[in-house]
Amino acid sequence: MNRSWLEKNTFHYSAFSDLDRLVEEKQRKNLKISLCLPTLNEEKTIAKEILIMKSELMTRYPLLDELVVIDSGSTDKTREIARSYGADVYEATEILPDLEKFKGKGENLWKALYVTQGDIIVYLDSDIKNIHHRFAYALLGPLILFDNIKYVKAFYDRPIAIGKSKIRPTGGGRVTELVVRPLFSLFFPELTQILQPLSGEYAGFREIFEAIPFPIGYGVETSMILDIYEKWGLNVIAQVDLDKRIHRNQSTRALGKMSFAILMTFINRKIKLGLVDYKENLFNELIQYNLVKNEYEPDIFKIEGHERPPIIEIPAYREKFYKS
Repeated sequence: MNRSWLEKNTFHYSAFSDLDRLVEEKQRKNLKISLCLPTLNEEKTIAKEILIMKSELMTRYPLLDELVVIDSGSTDKTREIARSYGADVYEATEILPDLEKFKGKGENLWKALYVTQGDIIVYLDSDIKNIHHRFAYALLGPLILFDNIKYVKAFYDRPIAIGKSKIRPTGGGRVTELVVRPLFSLFFPELTQILQPLSGEYAGFREIFEAIPFPIGYGVETSMILDIYEKWGLNVIAQVDLDKRIHRNQSTRALGKMSFAILMTFINRKIKLGLVDYKENLFNELIQYNLVKNEYEPDIFKIEGHERPPIIEIPAYREKFYKS
């Protein structure tokens, strides 16, 4: 495997800490930049994310042009808090309301393309406990400064928060190491150079995002990498070390569901790209078991496998962005 991509297209966030330079180059290229925060019950972290991004990257340095929250139907105060801190807040079901309604992170990301204005869109997860404006500007740096880079992924050390104050310094990225990296090693070894393919922090040009499909659930990050790689090659992708990201822990059972969705996405993507021919249909149910009154009862998690097409195929989107 040629490691030249890893050496050329991997950066540390400190390489982009000159924000005046980024703003100057952004303005010279006449770029608009949108930040999207997909949310579902993030009332504990959303205020700090919005406050830091707006104060540092909109007021102090005019790098971001808009900050948009796309919500999946939170039952806590996520939307109210986000509005009170000045974000543009949308419920995903209210965007392109004539389409069939789905719920999932990929759905939020896809619909954000319709309500944002940016030439570049930054997507950040909304549960980051140690949020810092480097999470946005470091992803933007390669896109603004290098003409060949069109999509940027974050990677980082992933300490896991356990309880209110304890931090365990290792143990993050379990699904990456147990599922995605083995799959990439088997079928796309060059993609193993992407150190954290499942990171929820990435940015790219609209022309990339609008031309690829979005699975509505957990598989969106894996699908995105495979489609970008197949359409444009590895050299349009870069990755940036953000140092450390502290996030909430998930149970092994929850990670099993995530892994199942990613495996389904991976196999279906290979089929759609014409890279493999399966002779039988895949089952779409993950069967886990609970011990109930000394009996093992199946707990079935079903994935419908819905996927949004490239949004540029949607007439309302073309009307909005490509009306001559």
